[in-house]
Amino acid sequence: MERIAIVGCGAIGSSLLELLKDDAALEVAAIVVPEEGMPAARAVAQRLAPRAVVVSSVPLAGIDLVVEAAGHAAIEQHVLPALRRGTPCVVASVGALSAQGLPEALERAAQTGKTQVQLIAGAIGAIDALAAARAGGLETVRYTGRKPPRAWSGTPAEEGRNLASLATETVIFEGSAREAARLYPKNANVAATVSLAGLGLDQTRVRLIADPAVDENVHQVEAEGAFGRFELTMRNKPLAANPKTSALTVYSALRAVRNRVRPLAI
Repeated sequence: MERIAIVGCGAIGSSLLELLKDDAALEVAAIVVPEEGMPAARAVAQRLAPRAVVVSSVPLAGIDLVVEAAGHAAIEQHVLPALRRGTPCVVASVGALSAQGLPEALERAAQTGKTQVQLIAGAIGAIDALAAARAGGLETVRYTGRKPPRAWSGTPAEEGRNLASLATETVIFEGSAREAARLYPKNANVAATVSLAGLGLDQTRVRLIADPAVDENVHQVEAEGAFGRFELTMRNKPLAANPKTSALTVYSALRAVRNRVRPLAI
């Protein structure tokens, strides 16, 4: 049985706990949250993972896999030390890797621990095709993210505009994937994922749109190169507990975890 530590017990973490609760091959052994989040996490653990301990740091022993679902600060605080100790990790907050030097720090930590960190595809598909195209000659990659106005609340999109009163689609950002992930870290994980699989954070072009005509999170990727061309559009239902996050992100994390124990994985 694979023993897992889940870092975070918010919308993604608790949804993942719900999906894992009856999995005989996987056991959530620890839920890692800050001290102030422990009472709420204990209530969730009692219902979904009664054998898990609720702690403020990843246990030093007895953990086979760390799954980060807590936001960007958790990568430096919990993922890097776990990698250095030799514990493999799965990272959901891929947008954090827009920070200068963090991808290299993850790679060094994994090399030190002789292990691996996996960045999940999250809310987007065709990441395998994009990475393959890069190996064969990738020239341009464009990502467009379209979400309901409420999904952009609490972000720079609110500056100078009333999101609730938007009557037509409004472009709230246009630029590089690095800048998109920096300004919209909770909304632009897809932009960072696409760029890391393809041309990189500075060469991937991003456009983010608040659209009152949609009630889904719509992701579009266009790529061209020596391989040919592809266009992908996905219309993802938002996670009920957090409209900034696509439900598919949780399923992507679940797939990564379950592939660790499956005899045949795809």
